[in-house]
Amino acid sequence: MAVSTAFAAENDAAPDAVQQVVVTAQKRTQTTIDVPQSISVISGDTLEKEQANSFADYVKLIPSLQLVQSTPGAGRLVLRGLDTGGVSSTVAVYMDETAFGSSSGLVNGAVLAGDFDTFDMARVEVLRGPQGALYGASSLGGLVKFVTNTPDTERFQLRARVGAAAVDGGGTAYRSNLVVNTPISDTLAFRVSGSYDKQPGFIDSIGTAGSDHANDINGSRNYGGRASLMYTPSKDLSVRLTAVAQNIKAAAPSTVEADPSTLAMLYGRPTQSQFIPQYRNVNYRVYNATVNWNLGPANLTSSTSYSTQKQDFREDDTVNLSALVQGAFGPANELYLGQQTNLKKVTQELRLNSTQPGMFDWLAGVYYTDEKGEILQGYTAVAPGTLTPLTGLPLLAQLSLNSKYREYAAFANTTVHFTDHVDLDIGGRYSHNQQDARQIADGALAGGASDDRAESSEHVATWSVAPKYKFDDRTAVYVRAAKGFRPGGPNVLPPNPPAGTPTTYGSDSVLSYEVGFKSLSQDGKLSFDVTAFHVDWKNIQLLAVVNGFGVNTNGVGAKANGVEFSATLRPVRNLRLTANGAYNNAKLDGSTSPLVGGISGDRLPFSPKYSMGLLADYRWTVNDTTPAYAGMSWRHVAEQSASFDNDFRTANGRQREVPSYNVVDAHAGVELGSWTLEVYGKNLGNSRAITSTSAVKANGFNMYPNGAISTGLITPRTIGLTLTKEY
Repeated sequence: MAVSTAFAAENDAAPDAVQQVVVTAQKRTQTTIDVPQSISVISGDTLEKEQANSFADYVKLIPSLQLVQSTPGAGRLVLRGLDTGGVSSTVAVYMDETAFGSSSGLVNGAVLAGDFDTFDMARVEVLRGPQGALYGASSLGGLVKFVTNTPDTERFQLRARVGAAAVDGGGTAYRSNLVVNTPISDTLAFRVSGSYDKQPGFIDSIGTAGSDHANDINGSRNYGGRASLMYTPSKDLSVRLTAVAQNIKAAAPSTVEADPSTLAMLYGRPTQSQFIPQYRNVNYRVYNATVNWNLGPANLTSSTSYSTQKQDFREDDTVNLSALVQGAFGPANELYLGQQTNLKKVTQELRLNSTQPGMFDWLAGVYYTDEKGEILQGYTAVAPGTLTPLTGLPLLAQLSLNSKYREYAAFANTTVHFTDHVDLDIGGRYSHNQQDARQIADGALAGGASDDRAESSEHVATWSVAPKYKFDDRTAVYVRAAKGFRPGGPNVLPPNPPAGTPTTYGSDSVLSYEVGFKSLSQDGKLSFDVTAFHVDWKNIQLLAVVNGFGVNTNGVGAKANGVEFSATLRPVRNLRLTANGAYNNAKLDGSTSPLVGGISGDRLPFSPKYSMGLLADYRWTVNDTTPAYAGMSWRHVAEQSASFDNDFRTANGRQREVPSYNVVDAHAGVELGSWTLEVYGKNLGNSRAITSTSAVKANGFNMYPNGAISTGLITPRTIGLTLTKEY
């Protein structure tokens, strides 16, 4: 059952009606119709039936959400087109009450969005538009919030799930899940869940032909679990302790070599020139303690979190750099880049919100985060066909970048109920951040030894204003204006930087204006919401490369104008039809530096002008005793602009374009008592949808043979089966 509207159906409670959904995206419990902004909610039931385990599976359910990705666990989220390829995220990610991922531009937060496994998830909430007033840094495009199931003191539950699937051009995928909920006493309950997912590769290497690494080189494993303890000594006090561990182990990226102009796959099949076996591993750890205490007129919430995010990868750079090393130092070689990216983050949030009905609903709080980032890089030349380092060479390159980010913030929000029909929602946030960084580099490819330090600090105010008119408890119209931002920070400069290379870069910000309409029919069979928006993005953070080193800069602005909608209709009993879509015209309103490669009027990368999803779900009973269901979905994404590439721009006078694509999925299941048997198909049309593009050159040298580029691909046709047992 695929739902991207702001309403959802609870099959057991109300099979013939769309019900309003309760969300917490604005840090208090509300129905979606009372949230004066554009929101999508995907229930855990929907995620499970759609076999939606990661971002790649459920972007189709959310208007205006795009994923730029070439490797599992290493993806960039884009909402309303706000993307120019920088290294700081424009979409905030939360796991319950925990802000996850880097707030700065020095730990690659943009391409390491927290892609949490969705098994045993209550729902995923997506707020579109800037969320700076409540969520602060790096939420200028919006927010993705994972809401997990809480431990239940009422009943014991055990649910086990196993599955397998065949991937076209690859092997067999396997998945298993287990969740156990157990009451310990009337006031204490424990819930634990675990997942294991193994995906086969479907890309072959022509760089290692004849070796053990030649076939299906892009396989991956995703495994981990969550544990949560809920203590409720009284109706006014609860304490929840949660731990999350997730490991994503990927081999080579899911990219193929393609013609730089047409983007057609070279050699007529999915291949890449891998000379050295590659891998990219990402590990998440989240520990949180949340206390809720009802004080009578107000509720006190304290959220204390510690999280880590670690990425470790080996990247084959043989084509790009081996010839340079051989020409300079003599021996034939193959070469790789090894990198570790580590983030440790401590957050504390304390807030009060009103609990008594009246003219004012209010919320106020303070927030603190202390983040430590580290990037370690090194180039290693090895004997061809091995991983044995060559001896007798000078140090090629070693780099360490250590950074610290601290932020203090205070925020408040109030909803004024002027009448039963007229509300005004006002919010604001003041934040101060301090950052410092140190970069140590050495080696022939790094330009020699260097030791650079930099620091920065800034004060930022963000806000939101949203008047709303409720015709009744099922229909409302609202207007919202809001500001969001990404923090600026220090630049650690490369050796011998050109004159004028900035030592710091500033925050960028958006001003967003939207008007929306939400409605649920009186018979509960039709829900509809639509939003029109205008976004003005100023002082955009851009990533430039100087002397082989990346530095952050500020550039031009951009504007995005669009419309989003979602609708759910139940024309007859047990049949549900859902549609969602977006039109978005997001363009630069000035030219970037030549190092970036964008000019005024360019569409922002991977921001399709149109996208559409249609979904159908039907439930029935076999022989009046056996429940069954079936569903199908179709997603269309229009032509997009690829990542900025100045070399391609210079040669062709335009941006590279990514063709449109369609993806069709389907599922069906039957419930046999406590057993559920499901079959499903993903990408049934075997679409070669492109999810990322590279440039032709890096540091002046080709990255791939024959002047090719790499393009990320979605997984080919997958046909699978799952079996679930519940006790």
